[in-house]
Amino acid sequence: MDIIDRMIRFFNTLSGTLEEFKPLREGEVRLYTCGPTVYDYPHIGNYRAYIFEDLLKRFLLLAGFKVIHVMNITDVDDKTIKGAARLGLSLQDYTAKYIEAFFEDIKTLRILPADLYPRATEHIPDMVKMVKGLLARGFAYYKEGSVYFSIEKFPAYGRLAKINLEELKAGARVDSDEYEKESVHDFALWKKAKEGEPFWETELGAGRPGWHIECSAMSSRYLGPSLDIHCGGIDNIFPHHENEIAQSEAFYGQKFVNYWLHCHHLVVDGEKMSKSRGNFYTLRDLLARGLDPVDLRFFLLSTHYRKMLNFTFDSLEQARASRQRILDFVYELEHRTFPPGDQPEISELTEKMLEDFKNSLADDLNISAALAALFEFIREINSRLSRDLIKQADGARILAAVQELDRVLAILPEKEEQPLPPEILSRIEARQKARKEKNFALADAIREELRQLGIILEDTKEGVRWKRIK
Repeated sequence: MDIIDRMIRFFNTLSGTLEEFKPLREGEVRLYTCGPTVYDYPHIGNYRAYIFEDLLKRFLLLAGFKVIHVMNITDVDDKTIKGAARLGLSLQDYTAKYIEAFFEDIKTLRILPADLYPRATEHIPDMVKMVKGLLARGFAYYKEGSVYFSIEKFPAYGRLAKINLEELKAGARVDSDEYEKESVHDFALWKKAKEGEPFWETELGAGRPGWHIECSAMSSRYLGPSLDIHCGGIDNIFPHHENEIAQSEAFYGQKFVNYWLHCHHLVVDGEKMSKSRGNFYTLRDLLARGLDPVDLRFFLLSTHYRKMLNFTFDSLEQARASRQRILDFVYELEHRTFPPGDQPEISELTEKMLEDFKNSLADDLNISAALAALFEFIREINSRLSRDLIKQADGARILAAVQELDRVLAILPEKEEQPLPPEILSRIEARQKARKEKNFALADAIREELRQLGIILEDTKEGVRWKRIK
């Protein structure tokens, strides 16, 4: 049975319940994910959200959907303006290096690229058009040269964040892009130009957009007024996503997003990540420590997206060891010689694992259950491998199944193993010679020497085998 025919369920933040996923157009998913605000290097908490979204996208592709994915780049907001002013740079020059770093990072972490990465500064006319429309429809008003959204004119405000609107003070306004849930006010759609800040001359007057209008304008420009799925971290729920809903639905008069999926926080040693605590890590920080970035990917994706994830170096090591179990399993299948034939029992085990893995992901991306199915399968097959009970067709079938799952996980080696340099090969030959001469002390010394160089030797019935380790 093709997975697209099974019921797929996601937890919708808007309803607060698990809902069956039904796209607006059969076989197609329009996906919008909140991208980086490029005022600094992203930290690993940001990448937890991006990898959750990558898991979602890869699963939808595996399920047979066409996915149209848009991720914005916020290159004008309070933070980017403040950073550029601090260094005396133009907004474009200041954000350029962080945009470049973001694209380097997502490639390193094997995150599938979006179809489009619209930048806020390139879509000012779209935002102006939307603000003008909100003014014309009575949802927005001018105040001292800026334009604000009137939340009392939008009775549905607060549904996503579960806010009690009866406690609001009518007419209170806030100019800041980000603010606390307790501070529910009318928010800025267009900010009057201030001295020393970048601005655009428009029909609204000289100024710049508020953060929230950027996503509403760019998502509708490329995906239409109604989307299937909108993702982000739970910190985006309010005010950002709540304000997006208000703007978009007030402007278009129709539902903005059918399914809201939000990823929980990543904390470090049980505490919120912050530079003042010294527990703030970027991908570059961890790479400098010798981390394999794919181990970090596996760590970030292997806990359910709606659960808080605690980063410690011990938990990262556990994730590395778990991923290594999968790599060792695949290595064995690729390098072992099997007798001809196949067995129905192995075929059934393999199909059951695939079904369990895919069905688990269809249940609100239950990656924990999916990985449990994979590791139980590895245990079963390893038991048979140790007793030489796997045949040639079985091995090929098992390998193909794990490679299919890697379309979602993206944790297996991407390239064929590079050949060993001549000096390493000569040391392996020297060890073989020492073993034949029963000089086991020398053979063990060479094995350890090679291990220190990242080469593990395995003596098998077919002869010596090697593999690289990190």
